[in-house]
Amino acid sequence: MTRTRKRARRDDSEPTNAGDASPEDSAPQPSTAIHADESPPAAANGDASPRRGRGRPKKSAKRKDRAAEPMSPESERRLTRQQQAAEQNGHVNSSIGPGPEWETVVRVVPAMDAVVKVFCVHTDPNFSLPWQRKRQYSSSSSGFIIGGRRVLTNAHSVEHHTQVKLKKRGSDTKYLATVLAIGTECDIALLTVNDDEFWEGVTPVEFGDLPALQDAVTVVGYPIGGDTISVTSGVVSRIEVLSYVHATTELLGLQIDAAINSGNSGGPAFNDKGKCVGIAFQSLKHDDAENIGYVIPTPVIKHFIGDYEKNGVYTGFPVLGIEWQKMENPDLRVAMGMASDQKGVRVRRIEPTAPESEVLKSSDILLSFDGVKIANDGTIPFRDGERIGFSYLVSQKYTGDKALVKVLRDSKVLEFKIKLQPHKRLIPAHINGKPPSYYIVAGFVFSAVSVPYLRSEYGKDYEYEAPVKLLDRHMHAMAESPDEQLVVISQVLVADINIGYEDIVNTQVITFNGKPVKNLKSLANMVESCKDEYLKFELEYQQVVVVKTETAKAATLDILAMHCIPSAMSDDLKP
Repeated sequence: MTRTRKRARRDDSEPTNAGDASPEDSAPQPSTAIHADESPPAAANGDASPRRGRGRPKKSAKRKDRAAEPMSPESERRLTRQQQAAEQNGHVNSSIGPGPEWETVVRVVPAMDAVVKVFCVHTDPNFSLPWQRKRQYSSSSSGFIIGGRRVLTNAHSVEHHTQVKLKKRGSDTKYLATVLAIGTECDIALLTVNDDEFWEGVTPVEFGDLPALQDAVTVVGYPIGGDTISVTSGVVSRIEVLSYVHATTELLGLQIDAAINSGNSGGPAFNDKGKCVGIAFQSLKHDDAENIGYVIPTPVIKHFIGDYEKNGVYTGFPVLGIEWQKMENPDLRVAMGMASDQKGVRVRRIEPTAPESEVLKSSDILLSFDGVKIANDGTIPFRDGERIGFSYLVSQKYTGDKALVKVLRDSKVLEFKIKLQPHKRLIPAHINGKPPSYYIVAGFVFSAVSVPYLRSEYGKDYEYEAPVKLLDRHMHAMAESPDEQLVVISQVLVADINIGYEDIVNTQVITFNGKPVKNLKSLANMVESCKDEYLKFELEYQQVVVVKTETAKAATLDILAMHCIPSAMSDDLKP
């Protein structure tokens, strides 16, 4: 794994979730598009194709000559729609000819009836006031039924859910659903419904193999612009390891040119045989880009399902736990003792919490992973004529699996068996549905920093708006222990005891009374059990906060009552 993100000039092209699920609060905009299962309205007088002529009518001879010419595809489609409209009003024009049968449409996407609409009520955490939650809101997205009485959708479609309901195509009933697992890294969620009626008459979707470039795909879902099912078609234009916006991770993904809009999240992508080859989940928004959508491919989906079936819970995708450097420069390869026939990447840093930190060293040359040779640019062979990042091999493993790595160290080739574990971030990408942790004393609100916290404080462009020191730790810092957290004073609830400290905002706490602060729970325990005369907090930039212990603890109760805060600490910090 290499980190290439830099705090530099902003790039307007960024992948976004497929609408983060379509918001249900706002009324849908009128749409002129005609979906696969809709027909245009017929004329009021029963004429399938009403016209208003102007001037002299054309001669019949000319009309006859034109009729003898071959019809364009657009003309054929127009006639088909005209006939359907006429039949609805009881007027059939035999001159139009027989229209297409419904089976011709069903044959394109045979598993369309297994696609469901997902309704979710979200209640997001409030990081500014962590003792309460934000106002609830509703959204709609897509999902589809698979074997074992289960439904797949996107993780961001049911994130921080309060209630989830599912509605089948052609049904007027919404069924209560239960969330079985949420995979934050892969942006997939697994649902089920207890009502037996929901599963009647539905054939589960079957999964197909990973498609090839230029293979046709059909995305089915319930995007914004209407209430009925929508079908869009395209081809696979790229297959590579790409960044998943929801989880800030890198996994295998498909790029397609079919439209993926708000509300398409969680909908299946079918191949020409009616097998599911992926889940729609995000699209690229840029002035110079059109119809660039992304699909979670079947290898990632099957890994998620297999992980849940194997462990009963979702454990995540493991990582190698290293940062690496390309070895494309010939002088660098010679200096590192590589032979002319050797290829690999240089290990820059190793996560202190990763199991491989016990065997790998900085400046080791990683030659192969599980017998697959790694090129100097960090890629491996992938099918015929393609290459892909070697992190794809790691993502195929499950948590706790072992892998054989071959490294070059001091011109000697060594082999190690390492155990793979999920990535332990100093600033986690998600809080996994839990309420945020906080601790309050003397009006100082202490919080643990996470990516949702930064996004709440500084907006979706937090990587450009947040303080430089927080961004540096987010981008480059590594956790020294599994329970290490970045603790900050998020704000100061103004009171007489904290006069002069009101401007402290999102500033890291380094030590308390001379002892390092490793996480929020240890800080709360140290403050609660403190017998010293003063509480002394040393912050970054050599700032110091000092308050009298006895006065601070007494003032805390008044501050809590003034702001209607039920407790001085979150439930996860209580003994």
